[in-house]
Amino acid sequence: MPPKTKVTAEMIIDAAIEVARQRGFENINARTVSGQLHCSTQPVMYHFSTIESLKRAAYKRVDQLHSEYMINTPPGQDPVLAIGLNYIRFAVEEPQLFRFLFQSGYAEENNLLEMVDSEELIPVLAAMQEEAGLSMQKTKTVFVTVALFAHGYASIIANNHLEFDEKLIAQHLEQTWNGAVLTAAQEE
Repeated sequence: MPPKTKVTAEMIIDAAIEVARQRGFENINARTVSGQLHCSTQPVMYHFSTIESLKRAAYKRVDQLHSEYMINTPPGQDPVLAIGLNYIRFAVEEPQLFRFLFQSGYAEENNLLEMVDSEELIPVLAAMQEEAGLSMQKTKTVFVTVALFAHGYASIIANNHLEFDEKLIAQHLEQTWNGAVLTAAQEE
């Protein structure tokens, strides 16, 4: 008889993400995750003493995937527009994971104003600052404006209340960006 496959914490996190992707984060539990892995619930509870700790680990991984997705922009494309479109495109391609990230209450930051100071956002802010030619403080103000706009679009799309029209959304993002940069530059 071959030895049993050892179920690792990483495998469990991957399975929890797949459950969230297919059925929503609300359905992450020992039974659904073990079913995804075709094993008993024992390995799940061995590695994660609570389902809450498993959800937090899965959330952290999805957050990393989302960050990588956002900054993976094609060469030659305006980085700000590309990042905004990627943010919205993630909601189109992964609506359940988008909801897990932004509508579940698992975010470490309590609000957008706290998020703007997070380490994970440094590459995005640096690209925006270079593009806009503003101080970092004004760049953060522009980011909040553009992020609120992009998040609104993404949330509406992720909740099936709007079709994704990339050309139209790109136009709106560009107008929002230009207006926010112009206003910030006048204030500086």
